[in-house]
Amino acid sequence: MRTGVADLPLHYGKAPRWLFDRMRRLAGEIAIIIVDEFGPVGFLEKVSSPFWFQSLGALLGFDWHSSGVTTTVCGALKEGLKPVEAELGIFVAGGKGKASRKTPEEIDQKGKFLNVNPESLIYASRMAAKVDSSGLQDGYQIYHHTFFFTKAGEWAVIQQGMNLETKFARRYHWLTREPTNRSFASDPHNAISATHIEGLVLNTVAKGHEGNRKASTELSRESPDKIVHKLKMLQTLSLPRHHEILLQDINPDRLYRIFERTYEHQPNNFESLLGLNGVGPKTIRALSLASELIYGEPPSFKDPARFSYAHGGKDGYPYPVDRENYQRTILALERAISHAKIGEREKLNALRRLEKIGVKR
Repeated sequence: MRTGVADLPLHYGKAPRWLFDRMRRLAGEIAIIIVDEFGPVGFLEKVSSPFWFQSLGALLGFDWHSSGVTTTVCGALKEGLKPVEAELGIFVAGGKGKASRKTPEEIDQKGKFLNVNPESLIYASRMAAKVDSSGLQDGYQIYHHTFFFTKAGEWAVIQQGMNLETKFARRYHWLTREPTNRSFASDPHNAISATHIEGLVLNTVAKGHEGNRKASTELSRESPDKIVHKLKMLQTLSLPRHHEILLQDINPDRLYRIFERTYEHQPNNFESLLGLNGVGPKTIRALSLASELIYGEPPSFKDPARFSYAHGGKDGYPYPVDRENYQRTILALERAISHAKIGEREKLNALRRLEKIGVKR
């Protein structure tokens, strides 16, 4: 379900209005052509590829090596698709910061266009965010979440976290083609590709560590007094260095209320535990480490992570954005789409032939 990860230098600022307006228009035209050629699921498959997404950002004229490419390109796609979303069958919710918290509301608003219950998509959005913030603790705090979905319930997620110590951002891509057949608790990552491997990671959803998840779930059903007592005992032991680091900012007494909630709900599996409101990184970390040190069920501590310019780049590299050429590209695609709607597909067919020539070369 997770299709890839990209690591990027953490940059601040935003695209100038003149550039974003062009990005929005061009992104919308590109999306229309992709859906016309490959269907809504084909579009999801492309945005879920970190390499394709990065290439799209470069094509749209944004900095290829900036964390801002994620938020800006997702914003351009959201705005570019808004006028034609019902016709295309592709919808976009969420965004950066406060906009990410509006994702459930925005998904629900599109319910009248969908052939599935929007609640299932809201759950998928929330759990994808939970996995990358609590299930996989790699030092990146999620601050951006964009959810792409179709009328039939297929979806893709692009979300990004920041690490203020390393000054890097990490982008996570998700894709599902089978909305009713998924698991967020066990090995949800298809593949992860990254240039910066973290040295200290807690991956509670790693393949081959079901014992730790089961023990964590069972421990969460214990009385809060018992869990807090066990955590305090662990903090007095002489532990391996990575355990000491992961336990040092955990205050068992402050987690007491969360353990009351898990005790009341009695989650029957790790996914239910992970999805409980209020259960965050520290709760999952405390239960996972306690499960290893008390029951001998270890989690994974291994980081699962492992284009060219058409119009220039916002930061002037390799050259400033060529506004005139950018405008010509937008108009060419708009005309091609307009002609295709009345049955004249020569220009779209020409684009397809150019793509085939490029592949052969």
